[in-house]
Amino acid sequence: MDVPRSLDTPNRRIRTVILAGIGLAGVAALALGLSRLEPAAPSVDRGTVWVDTVKRGDMIRQVRGLGTLVPTDLHWIAATSIGRVERILARPGAVVGANTVLLELSNPELQQSALETQLQLQAARAEYANLRVQLTSQLLTQKATAATANSDARQAKLQAAANEELAKQGLIGRLTYQLSAVKAEETATRTQLEQQRLAIASQATDAQLAVQTAKIDQLQALLRLRQSLVAALKVKAGTPGVLQQLPLDLGQQVTPGTNLARVADPRHLKASLRIAETQAKDIQLGQPTSIDTRNGIVAGRVSRIDPSVQNGTVTVDVQLDGSLPKGARPDLSVDGTIELERLKNVLTIGRPAFGQENGTVKLFKLSADGQQAVRVQVKLGRSSVNTIEVLSGLSVGDRVILSDTAAQENVERIRLQ
Repeated sequence: MDVPRSLDTPNRRIRTVILAGIGLAGVAALALGLSRLEPAAPSVDRGTVWVDTVKRGDMIRQVRGLGTLVPTDLHWIAATSIGRVERILARPGAVVGANTVLLELSNPELQQSALETQLQLQAARAEYANLRVQLTSQLLTQKATAATANSDARQAKLQAAANEELAKQGLIGRLTYQLSAVKAEETATRTQLEQQRLAIASQATDAQLAVQTAKIDQLQALLRLRQSLVAALKVKAGTPGVLQQLPLDLGQQVTPGTNLARVADPRHLKASLRIAETQAKDIQLGQPTSIDTRNGIVAGRVSRIDPSVQNGTVTVDVQLDGSLPKGARPDLSVDGTIELERLKNVLTIGRPAFGQENGTVKLFKLSADGQQAVRVQVKLGRSSVNTIEVLSGLSVGDRVILSDTAAQENVERIRLQ
C-alpha cells in the first residue's frame, strides 16, 4: 500500500532563493568583467611596418642635399657694343682656346666711327707738326732779336767807357759822354726785356705744343677704344676651356651687356649643394663632405655658405679635394653629405617617419615576443640623415615601429601578424 510523502515546503523555498541569488551574483560579476575588458587590438601586417632596434654607440651627425657640379673658373662673355650676329663659329661642347673666335658680329656705324677717329688723329698730328715749325721759327726770331739787343748793349757799354776816358782827358765834351752813358743804359734795359720775351716765347711754345699733344693723346685713346670695340665684334673665348652656352641665332641683334657665351674650365669644379634651411643651422666652413657623382665618391670641404635663403634652401659650396671620376662635368647632378659632428656613446634609432629633432613623439614599442606593440612617448635629440638621438622613453634593445602609423593614431596597442 502507498505511503504519502511529507514535503518540507519552507526549506525548499529557502534553497530556491539562495540558488537564485547565487545565479544573479554570477551574472552581475560576469557583466562587470565584460564591461572592463578592453576592445580587441587592431591587427597590422608585419611586412608593412618598418621596425628598428635602439642601439648605443657613436653617432655621426650629417645633413644631405642635392646639387650640381659648377666650374670654379667661369667666364661669361658679354657684348661690348650693339651688333648683329653674322657668323657662329663654335657650338656648346667645343674645346676652345683663349683666342678661339666663337662668333662674329657686325656694326657698320662703329667701324665708320673708328675710321673717322683715325683720320682726325692724322689731322691732329699734321697740325702739331705745322704748329711746331711755326713756333720754332718765332722762337728763333726772338732769339735773334735778343742776341742783337745784347750786342748793342755791349757796344754801347764799351762806347760809354771810352767816352768817359776821353772826357777825363778833355778830348770830348762832357755832354757827349753823358749821351753815350744814357745809350748804354737804354740798350742794357732793352737786352733784359728781350731776354724776358725770349723766356716767355719759349714757355708759350711749350704750352701750345702741350695743348696739341693732349688733343693727339685724346684722339689716340678714342681710336684705341673704338678699334677695340671693332675687334670685339669677333668674339673670342678669352680663356681656355669648354664652351658651355651660346644662346644666339644668326641675325639676332644684341645690345651692350648681353651675355653672348659662357666658357668654363672642366678641370676645376666645385659642388653647389642646396640644404634645407632647417638643417643648415649647424653647417660651418671646413666641415668634411662627400660628394656622390653617381660614378664615384669625391671628398671635399665646405668652402662657402650662402647668407640668404632661397625657396627654403641654403646654397653651400664644397671645394673638392679628391680627383674627379670619369664623366664629371659642369651641371652634373650630385648628392652631397656634410658631416656636422660626432656624438659619443648615445642612444640612437633610425629616423621615424614623423617627428623632428629635439621634439617628442609617440612610437609603438614591440613586446618581447614581437606579437604586440604598445604606444610609448619618446623624447628625441639631435638628428642625422638616417638616425636620430634618443633622450628618454626607450632603452637599448627596444624595438620600435618607425614607419607611418597614422591609421592607428587612436589606439594605444596593436597586434602584428
